[in-house]
Amino acid sequence: MSVFKDKTLLITGGTGSFGNAVLRRFLNSDIKEIRIFSRDEKKQDDMRHALQNPKVKFYIGNVRDKSSVDVAMTGVDYVFSAAALKQVPSCEFFPVEAVRTNILGTENVLNSAIEHGVSNVVVLSTDKAAYPINAMGMSKALMEKVAVAKGRELGEQAKTTICCTRYGNVMASRGSVIPLWVEQIEEGKPITITDPNMTRFMMTLDDAVDLVVYAFTHGHNGDLFVQKAPAATLDTLATALKQVYAQINPKYAETEVKVIGTRHGEKLYETLVTREEMIRAIDLGGYYRIPCDTRDLNYDKFFTEGSQDLSKIEDYHSHNTRRLDVEGMKELLLKLRFIREDLGLQPRAKAKEIRSE
Repeated sequence: MSVFKDKTLLITGGTGSFGNAVLRRFLNSDIKEIRIFSRDEKKQDDMRHALQNPKVKFYIGNVRDKSSVDVAMTGVDYVFSAAALKQVPSCEFFPVEAVRTNILGTENVLNSAIEHGVSNVVVLSTDKAAYPINAMGMSKALMEKVAVAKGRELGEQAKTTICCTRYGNVMASRGSVIPLWVEQIEEGKPITITDPNMTRFMMTLDDAVDLVVYAFTHGHNGDLFVQKAPAATLDTLATALKQVYAQINPKYAETEVKVIGTRHGEKLYETLVTREEMIRAIDLGGYYRIPCDTRDLNYDKFFTEGSQDLSKIEDYHSHNTRRLDVEGMKELLLKLRFIREDLGLQPRAKAKEIRSE
């Protein structure tokens, strides 16, 4: 019997790529109900018509409005908190909007979950929260701090457990670069690359769901979980995509690559675990668990001498993790549903122009 048997799961931001991946994973399981909470009625309507499944319930609302969250939270056992503003440039130009959704909206979800006696909450974060240099990453970093502080405040014996997951680039999630490049390849346009040497962690949406489920089943209050993942340069990714789509039309292998320079707030590489976090990280094989610091504000009770380890430890980032070559990248690309559909390896589930996972 699974821990989800006869339970009700609420996914905030549930019409996004992650919510769709969770539905694919759990819809045919023994879970009782999945609630999709979001502010986009068009996406909800599309999802409702596509699924037509009585297990899935839809709630229109916004995490910025706690009263709407409360309506969806009543009777919920578990929460996956995925609602967020995620695009780096838009958050860069409208940082207060990122604060309202990513930080204050998450606080609303957590407070509502605690008040309604929810058993487990997993808050989804991003590698951009580690050493953040852009508004999106900064808002996500503070979101993590809010979740960790709530978990620390609740303690080990609380009815509600709150933990975070932090993951890297999710391949072919909505708004990501892979669907854009495929579109450019098929339209005969150059692939636009910001910096060929830029590296990114490469995870599928199934990996992201695995991480959240792992955190859900292993987490303690205030924990942060990271899944180890390979990385690739943008140049390797572009080359692999061209070779994959050359199976459809050989001319795609000759697609030009145009370097356009980095966008607002972009990093050369992404960090998943900072040096400071690595000091207390627990290596669980495929994952890192970073427990929260349970000390209180009375620092004098704890501080006797500084740590000598900080200078000896390195961050866990996309420049020093396992690096994929072109063949390894192609193997990972072939796990993406829309690419398999384009290649005729499986029946098409969505319209061809919908290339997000």
